[in-house]
Amino acid sequence: MGVGRRFADLVAFIRYYAKAKRGGRFRTRAALEEWQDRQVRTFLAFVRSRSPFYREYYSGLDERDWQRYPMIDKTIMMAEFDRLNTVGIGREEALSLALEAEETRDFTPEIRGITIGLSSGTSGNRGLFLVSPKERVMWAATMLGKALPGSLFAEQRIAFFLRANSNLYGSVQKRRIQFQFFDLLDDVSVHIEHLNRYQPSIIVSPPSMLRLLGEAQMRGELNVTPAKIISVAEVLDPLDQSFLSTCFKQVIHQVYQCTEGFLATTCSHGTLHLNEDLLVIQKEYLDREQGKFVPIITDFTRTTQPIIRYRLNDILTEQTVPCPCGSVFTPIVAIEGRCDDLFYFPSVKNGELVPVFPDFIRRAVIAATPDVREYRVIQEGPQHVQIMLRGPEDKRQEMEDAVAASLCHILEGMGVRPPVIGFMPYEFVPGATKLRRVERRFTLV
Repeated sequence: MGVGRRFADLVAFIRYYAKAKRGGRFRTRAALEEWQDRQVRTFLAFVRSRSPFYREYYSGLDERDWQRYPMIDKTIMMAEFDRLNTVGIGREEALSLALEAEETRDFTPEIRGITIGLSSGTSGNRGLFLVSPKERVMWAATMLGKALPGSLFAEQRIAFFLRANSNLYGSVQKRRIQFQFFDLLDDVSVHIEHLNRYQPSIIVSPPSMLRLLGEAQMRGELNVTPAKIISVAEVLDPLDQSFLSTCFKQVIHQVYQCTEGFLATTCSHGTLHLNEDLLVIQKEYLDREQGKFVPIITDFTRTTQPIIRYRLNDILTEQTVPCPCGSVFTPIVAIEGRCDDLFYFPSVKNGELVPVFPDFIRRAVIAATPDVREYRVIQEGPQHVQIMLRGPEDKRQEMEDAVAASLCHILEGMGVRPPVIGFMPYEFVPGATKLRRVERRFTLV
């Protein structure tokens, strides 16, 4: 890379960083939405000129009506990958490179300067993503602007725990900011030894790995004092959040990011806010009264692989009261998980299957007894649930009885038939598989 290019990247980085730092500059929600509308319409004009898929998909539609354009999802994005992206990269070429990187654990190769990434595929449908050099700079600057405590010029040592590294994450590395990739496939003992030497000021990790690190810290095996802990990649369960706050004596922050975009970050108060200076998130309500919705994303900052009216498979719960930080960006109470993990139980009245949100299942377990340290609830069928519990062995029967009673009480109050509940010892090893504390394993007919 030439000197001129490096200088241009540095100027762009500082500009994006400063913009992210003052992201809450909008005085009113109306001002934000008016600005977003202008961004999206300009973005659409560019995308239609470069993406054969979107040019055809939105043919004849008025750009002023973009909020009602046809939606896409992961299935459509992957099927139309070759025609959807604006840089002419084919799906098979990109997938081959991404799979080779995962096999060799060398994540540096690119295709014509474009970074290729592969999602973890929790739903069984892995997604490819493409990021240009300009977008890498913007992502790194924006991530640091929103998540970095203090000044850009303060020294930071970031420990990033991920299933797969990427040039995207490596672009975080700057002169006074050290970045170390910790491979989730490595044994936790290796991580503990490395962390004790590295002494990170920031740890970014899925909560399942943070849990192991927190336990090591409590045992005295790990001795670190990070200024900030950021949970990523998995749902941060309230049980884990409370435990980690106790272990590390601080608020646990979150970054909500997926293949489809950098969606949300926590503010200084620990409230998760949608990154509405980067994208528009429309709400498909599943339960308007309880504020539960599926996000529909339009990211007006990514032109290499445009994301327009993309329906995610996640369930979010919006916060009804403003955050004390004063931001007009939408505050989120919780990321509940995937729509695929809605439980379904037969109604007492007519036997029809009734959806039950993952949040209700979590509440039933957590409220049952303080002895539960970790859990997983797996619905094998409409009338069969398996529960894994971790806690004091001498209180196992009491825990199981309390959790069963609590779950049945909640379900009976919702007018559904309680299932047959089986119990088994808790098991989960962080690594290639994401932790899902609430998981449905049967398919609706």
